[in-house]
Amino acid sequence: MPYPHLLSTLNLGFTTLSNRVIMGSMHTNLEEQLDGFVRLAAFYAERAAGGVGLIITGGVSPNTSGILAPNRVILSRQQHVAEHRLITQAVHQYPTKICMQILHAGRYGYHSQIVAPSAIQAPIVPFIPHALTENEIEQQIEDFVVCAGLAFDAGYDGIEIMGSEGYLINQFICRHTNKRNDQWGGNFDNRVRFPLEIVRQIRQRFGDNHILIFRLSILDLVENGSDFDEVIKLALALEKAGVNIINSGIGWHETRVPTIASVVPRAAFSGITAKVKKLITIPIVACNRINTPQVAESIIADNMADLVSMARPFLADSDFVNKAKADNAEAINTCIACNQACLDHIFVNKVASCLVNPRAGFETLLNFEPTSEVKDLAVVGAGPAGAMFAIFAAQRGHQVTLFEHSDKLGGQLNLAAKIPGKEEFNEFLRYINYTLEQSTVNVKLGTSPDLTQLNKFDEVIIATGTTARQLDVPGAQHSTVMQYQDVIEDKVKVGNNVVVIGTGGIAFDVATKITSPPPEDDSFKTKQQGFATHWGIDLNNKNNGGLATAVNTWVNSKQITMLQRKVRKPGAGLGKTTVWIHRAELKRNNVKTLSKVSYQGISDLGLTVGIRGESKILTADSIIVCAGQQSHVTFDVNQFKQAVHLIGGANNVAGLDAKSAIEAAAWLAAKI
Repeated sequence: MPYPHLLSTLNLGFTTLSNRVIMGSMHTNLEEQLDGFVRLAAFYAERAAGGVGLIITGGVSPNTSGILAPNRVILSRQQHVAEHRLITQAVHQYPTKICMQILHAGRYGYHSQIVAPSAIQAPIVPFIPHALTENEIEQQIEDFVVCAGLAFDAGYDGIEIMGSEGYLINQFICRHTNKRNDQWGGNFDNRVRFPLEIVRQIRQRFGDNHILIFRLSILDLVENGSDFDEVIKLALALEKAGVNIINSGIGWHETRVPTIASVVPRAAFSGITAKVKKLITIPIVACNRINTPQVAESIIADNMADLVSMARPFLADSDFVNKAKADNAEAINTCIACNQACLDHIFVNKVASCLVNPRAGFETLLNFEPTSEVKDLAVVGAGPAGAMFAIFAAQRGHQVTLFEHSDKLGGQLNLAAKIPGKEEFNEFLRYINYTLEQSTVNVKLGTSPDLTQLNKFDEVIIATGTTARQLDVPGAQHSTVMQYQDVIEDKVKVGNNVVVIGTGGIAFDVATKITSPPPEDDSFKTKQQGFATHWGIDLNNKNNGGLATAVNTWVNSKQITMLQRKVRKPGAGLGKTTVWIHRAELKRNNVKTLSKVSYQGISDLGLTVGIRGESKILTADSIIVCAGQQSHVTFDVNQFKQAVHLIGGANNVAGLDAKSAIEAAAWLAAKI
């Protein structure tokens, strides 16, 4: 059997998990939509059909004070149970267990009724929490217990108690947020009384035949967080109180250390989970940046954890486990940890989806049903939009010919994969190439069709992407001027005094490229330790919540200045959940930014600019143009005799990224 450790069963005594793979908790925003629970049931059922052993739902609040934001889901009354039964019945069609996560946001709630152990405002929320009284704490415990009972009534196999990520329970545990001097604060035993009472009372009231998971923060990554000794003491106490499984939690939401972004090496935190595992007897779960069956298998085979939790990988591919069982990992659409359609969507109140799989979250709305009218389709351009359209349309039974003028598929995904921290794009490129090889699509690389050829098809899809916008100033052809594509592909040598024209996503990628050390083929362990050193993480968690002094292991010798026409923060269009990482790295590398700049000319002296009405010459031996893009369409669409569709960059460059291009391709393929 492939992946024998990952796919082995786990006997919990009163129940057995069919494998060691957990679909981890993530909020999808589906619950808040029209027919939200119907859509959520379909979402989870598709993952259960895909073979996952255990699903943990997104967080459900036990009361109104615990919601993350207005109108979020609460399970506090019997009348709420019926909606949840839609989910459990859908999942239980398959040999998959499902646990509901109980999450109380505490001071992280984005509303005025938030509560916490102490009245300390979170840096990511504009509200000051009400400090709970002792009677109110007792009521909160009762609300957790009631919520658990209702979850069991709804058919959930168990619950996960969210005691991590800086939410209410975690706020009680840590000195960072618990400044109380009563029986619920002060010394360690008092600070952990709250979670232990919740667990004990749930077990006392409902017995031992439900799975009880506790999400334990094993690395807080905030000042005055729990140290390793405290983590172990609490883990052992939770085990004694009746917890079946410890799920690893890494970092608070306010921490300024990346924990799940693509810059984080795969399985970066599995080492700390392994240290905890050695000292407890109940199963423990490894999590964060585990996205392939090979990595997951190695974690369990090396006795670092008993189970692995993957959340976003099940957005990318609901059939992850079944493909692993079939020993066909090549067919898995791998999570690239970009955050663009999942977390970034949640922060703007959209449904969580996936850049590489736009069906995620839209299972009842976006489907590639067999077509009743087979069409002969031509797709011109095999970037992300064209390639994915071809895949989706062929799934429906259409005859598809995919033309690409270059000798490779993927378009600008090939450039993205060359940026340090974005290497995971190679996995998406692998998926596209493999899937097209296995499909009925007729791929014609190195081919630019003419109008006569295209007019033989029933319909034509133009996905020819974009071209870089050129700098229109005197001297733009100077030898110091470079195009971003050439820099990324290492076709030119960048000097030490660099001016980057632009502060958008491409400019950030270029700055990352030229300030990063040369790539090395390091082992997982070496990459993990280098990441920890760079960001100041104590993976042994000896003190201070796992924080250490960050050390620059690579010193950037280049003087870099980024220029923008507008007055705004650099990277204003980048994703909310990752832009802070890129800005921190640019600051660390002493990259400067000038705003309200106009470009006047280039000469041997450098780039002449106007800044707030004054002319200035910026000395530069390399001027890299990242001035945006424009649609690239070589055909006059009015000359076609049949229906023509423009998708991706060929259609529109405003707000363009791979996510929006693939999404448009998917919806067109579903209806054509």
